[in-house]
Amino acid sequence: MAAVPDAAATAAPGSGGDGRRGAAPEQQESSRGEPKTLWGSSELRPPAAGPGQPSPQQRTETLGFYESDRGRKKKRSLSDLSLLRFISAELTRGYFLEHNEAKYTERRERVYTCMRIPKELEKLMFFGIFLCLDAFLYVFTLLPLRVILAMFRFITLPCYGLRDRRLLQPAQVCDILKGVILVICYFMMHYVDYSMMYHLIRGQSVIKLYIIYNMLEVADRLFSSFGQDILDALYWTATEPKERKRAHIGVIPHFFMAVLYVFLHAILIMVQATTLNVAFNSHNKSLLTIMMSNNFVEIKGSVFKKFEKNNLFQMSNSDIKERFTNYVLLLIVCLRNMEQFSWNPDHLWVLFPDVCMVVASEIAVDIVKHAFITKFNDITADVYSEYRASLAFDLVSSRQKNAYTDYSDSVSRRMGFIPLPLAVLLIRVVTSSIKVQGVLAYVCVVLFYCGLISLKVLNSIVLLGKSCQYVKEAKMEEKLFNPVLIATPGKPAGKQQSMFKSTQGMSTDENGSTSVTNQPVHQKESTPSLLVTSNSDQFLTTPDGEEKEISQDSSELKHRSTKKDLLEIDRFTICGNRID
Repeated sequence: MAAVPDAAATAAPGSGGDGRRGAAPEQQESSRGEPKTLWGSSELRPPAAGPGQPSPQQRTETLGFYESDRGRKKKRSLSDLSLLRFISAELTRGYFLEHNEAKYTERRERVYTCMRIPKELEKLMFFGIFLCLDAFLYVFTLLPLRVILAMFRFITLPCYGLRDRRLLQPAQVCDILKGVILVICYFMMHYVDYSMMYHLIRGQSVIKLYIIYNMLEVADRLFSSFGQDILDALYWTATEPKERKRAHIGVIPHFFMAVLYVFLHAILIMVQATTLNVAFNSHNKSLLTIMMSNNFVEIKGSVFKKFEKNNLFQMSNSDIKERFTNYVLLLIVCLRNMEQFSWNPDHLWVLFPDVCMVVASEIAVDIVKHAFITKFNDITADVYSEYRASLAFDLVSSRQKNAYTDYSDSVSRRMGFIPLPLAVLLIRVVTSSIKVQGVLAYVCVVLFYCGLISLKVLNSIVLLGKSCQYVKEAKMEEKLFNPVLIATPGKPAGKQQSMFKSTQGMSTDENGSTSVTNQPVHQKESTPSLLVTSNSDQFLTTPDGEEKEISQDSSELKHRSTKKDLLEIDRFTICGNRID
């Protein structure tokens, strides 16, 4: 026990109060292999540190040497991050945009695309509106003349004898059906009182009228979607080859269904025009403002959805039809207002600002909507020239000898624009607004009709020329004269192609130029029908024994993609497909 005080006495003078100087010799002795330590006996050892606490030696080292070193480093780093140095770094730092050249080039192209959208979209709209105008004028000008010629042929048929099993050509039967539907619906519209409807709608509140107008727009789209199917079913039922005469009775229910549809759709459009007329005649124009703001709701409903080229084509056709229908509704509103003010020309200038405001809002909404849709879906502005070429292709193909539809019906299927209900309403409004009395008035009516015919013919000639130009620019001439055919059961595809080549050879004249305006040649019943279809339709309608021949033919048509071509997309094709 005597060694303990001596060791303590030896360590005391050099400890300096903290024991740091006495610790170094003991550590040196321990490094030489001597067993003596600062704590000589195990009885005087301090208690061992817990599992989470450092030993006394480690704690001393941490509070001594290492702590001072970290403090010096921290002071040095704080001097580097001074406020002046931060401000100078913010003012002088630089970057290089060329390090991400592809990203900024893409952003610039998007800006250029948005700047090109108004021009390209309005070119498509301008062309499409004149297509709708051509189909609309057809109802007033050429359709009555074609009905008269068909009736004359039917009356004088016994004088010429029955050279063919058909009494009338299929196109003549469709013309007569259209004319009869038009006349019947016109007389049925006389039982609808426009004045009573106007005052009934005017007595409603603004919110009710806003809801009614939205419901009418939805109902108009539904009617247009189902109405063309009803008319097509009527035309096909009336013209398809029938073996028994009793089968012709099926035309009657289809005819009554078509008459009911045209009548109801005409009433629907009349309510739309009446609501718009009430908005024009309101004192504070609040209803007109609400109806115009309804157009901007379309931006919210369509901009933030995923669109492909075919979906955008469908929406573009819908916008063309909607804009043309609004123009006709504005014409009806102006006629009704001018009648109430005894055709005073000064009142026309009162209506002019409101008309311009409605038209300008439609154009602005369409431009903004299409600009952001093309931006969000990475669609170039050149796609609108493809859409225009597709519409032009419909016009040119309807003039071929092997045409399978009338041009007005083609526009109806493509855009959802059905001219019959709108024509019935316009005739009803014009006849009730304008009174024809005296010989001079009838002469003016005849001159006006001749002017409409001249406008229709001039419009058709210009559209046909522009359409041929657009088709050539898009290099779509091959699709006009080399369509893909359906292979009917029992007939190989090779025979049908040879038959089509023979009929195509008949469509050229002696000089080798192809006719665009001649009448279609009636084929025999044994000749299979020739239709333009896609490859997917071929596999759906071809028996298993002919799959090899179809696959060989489809390999030659490399320009046909797996997706549907724009030419095969009409107004309602995509309604059954899910848009992600």
